[in-house]
Amino acid sequence: MTRLIPTLAVLAALGLAAGCASAPEVGEAAVVTGATKEASTDGNRLFWVDPAGPAARQVRLWQRQGREKEARLLRRIAEQPAALWPAGDDPVPVIRAATGAAAREGRTTLFVAYNIPHRDCGQHSAGGAGDANAYRSWIGRFAEALGDSRALVVLEPDAVAHVVDGCTPGEYHAERERLLGEAVARLKRQPRTTVYLDAGNPDWIEEPSKLVEPLKRAGIARADGFALNVSNFQTDAATRKYGVELSRALDGKHFVVDTSRNGNGPLGGDRSDAWCNPPGRALGTRPTTRTGEPALDAYLWIKRPGESDGECRGGPAAGRWWPEYALGLARNSRTG
Repeated sequence: MTRLIPTLAVLAALGLAAGCASAPEVGEAAVVTGATKEASTDGNRLFWVDPAGPAARQVRLWQRQGREKEARLLRRIAEQPAALWPAGDDPVPVIRAATGAAAREGRTTLFVAYNIPHRDCGQHSAGGAGDANAYRSWIGRFAEALGDSRALVVLEPDAVAHVVDGCTPGEYHAERERLLGEAVARLKRQPRTTVYLDAGNPDWIEEPSKLVEPLKRAGIARADGFALNVSNFQTDAATRKYGVELSRALDGKHFVVDTSRNGNGPLGGDRSDAWCNPPGRALGTRPTTRTGEPALDAYLWIKRPGESDGECRGGPAAGRWWPEYALGLARNSRTG
């Protein structure tokens, strides 16, 4: 199998790797440095844990209020690494603050680049850069801010899958694929950045073969691999099987899987809204590179657990912290 390096597995060996998606609003204050707690999973030792993220702040608030049981449950989120989604026109302050903190602890920072023009087909996470040139400028600043830090970037959740399913109008397809390819190339100029191009989930594009040519046109050859299940709830088993099949069709490209909220699998019933703040869900496999599958580099928490998918089922706007939903995910978790 061919693959580009440095891949996540190689970085780990060298000690260098320490629905529709939402666009969380992450401020510089949320990525200040601080000590992180080690836990039994290797994700804590490899990836940086934000000590001032929304879950950590909620834990401290509930402790002050005497809500010890709820605070203890929410630590299941607060003490695990989750990706940062730099929002707005200037991603630089968030990235530099996070990578600086992670460097002091010898760890890798997880990021999501989510600003493609015509994002999310005008749905809950609509927005993105105003045009192609604005996106090129944004991704250039994003990459430059990474510098030589150890970083893993999941590139543009939903972007390729929305081309395949036709949700993104056809007149934008060629430009989008070209921009994604340019983004992969720009990010890979950073010496210690790994890039995984998003490829949806097995309940969305049910035949992985339909993704192959769009992913190739979008620059998968230069990427370290692809990402699956971002902000969704498909099980580890279903996603792993799907990923292995897609990997084989892409000359052995590796992949990562978002397990942040898939502990109870997807909600049954109407698939059109099952992805948006479904009740009864649970935290999934904690971040780890111990996957038992050679092509699967890591289980990661790419969607930040407890941040809303959108204004559905009583939730706040996409990306806003929702403590009640977070508590439900933690309470239902079987991972301890």
